[in-house]
Amino acid sequence: MKNILILGCTGSVGESTLKVIEENRDSFRLIGMSFHSNSARAIEIIEEHAPDFVYTNIEDSKTAIKDMSKTSFEILSGSNDLEKLLTIDNVDIIISAISGFAGLEATILAAKTGKRILLANKESIVVAGDLLIPLAKEHKTQIIPIDSEHNAIHQCLLSCTDSNDISDIVITASGGPFLNHSLDELSTVSIKQALAHPNWSMGSKISIDSATLVNKCLELIEAKYLFNLDESKFSLIVHPQSIIHSIVTFKDGSSISQMSNPDMRVPIANALSFDRKVPFKFKPLDFSGMRLDFLPFPDDRIFLEEMARTVCSDGGLLGTIFNAANEVAVASFLKEEIKFSDIYSVIERTFDTKSMSNNIDLESIYEMDKETRIQAKKVIESLP
Repeated sequence: MKNILILGCTGSVGESTLKVIEENRDSFRLIGMSFHSNSARAIEIIEEHAPDFVYTNIEDSKTAIKDMSKTSFEILSGSNDLEKLLTIDNVDIIISAISGFAGLEATILAAKTGKRILLANKESIVVAGDLLIPLAKEHKTQIIPIDSEHNAIHQCLLSCTDSNDISDIVITASGGPFLNHSLDELSTVSIKQALAHPNWSMGSKISIDSATLVNKCLELIEAKYLFNLDESKFSLIVHPQSIIHSIVTFKDGSSISQMSNPDMRVPIANALSFDRKVPFKFKPLDFSGMRLDFLPFPDDRIFLEEMARTVCSDGGLLGTIFNAANEVAVASFLKEEIKFSDIYSVIERTFDTKSMSNNIDLESIYEMDKETRIQAKKVIESLP
């Protein structure tokens, strides 16, 4: 029996993890969870899974779960309690699934535990990969990605003993709901349209990132750190069906791909496995009726990829700048303060390579995140 702690339990990745647990109750137990403001769903999870520890920093959420009487658990809150949650002795696996920069503190603390981390919070790698990866190695913490693309790369590389044998790694992008739209056509799209991903069911932030294709740029940066490879080894390709999640080509001309229907339970189940595959009821691929299309990354969005590659090559605090500018822009769009197409303008005008510094620590990351958010809001105020 493996004890699981889910950070961000009421989000889309947390929900997918719970579904895998529910089909494998003889192998996994939810021992702890954190959530933000969705107290109604958190109460349902607590009643269903009876975790020993529940963490939230929201006063209304704490009040809501305090009123529960059917099950016994310890309520945790604050930075000290977050560290307590992550260092519970009998936790075997930590799911890092808090969305955005907000997940950085928990992911950094998790990296010090020596436990297995299933990482969905790509932003923590984007902004702090230079700190997080060495920290995990120092504490012998195993990080397994559960983004579908990075988990696919992880699986494809299991048979590779020498990274010098790798010729190219393809990271696929669905293209999102606006695959056939030019950048000029995106100024009038609605929030509802932008959230309507054709293949995946996800939270609002990542759905917008997918629609803008920024998500793929964040994944490029994440892949560079996770697999310790130069950014030139990675290619971004649009694959509308979201069946092939990555393709690794080796120097002998052979290629290995990982394929599955778009279902977050697949990479989660893979990352949960130890000495055996973790089963669940999945929709099998229909190979006889399948169509697979591949397209180049859109020319009018190449500037995004170029920024991501600059983050990879120059490092420092550029990842923090790129991420913070995007988070502010996405939040503003979801509040109907800017147009969808303005997201690109905010990122491009906020991104500043002159702010690069090679001597980074957590304090400088948090400070640059704060400064960048202020600058991004100024850019928004200046938009026509």
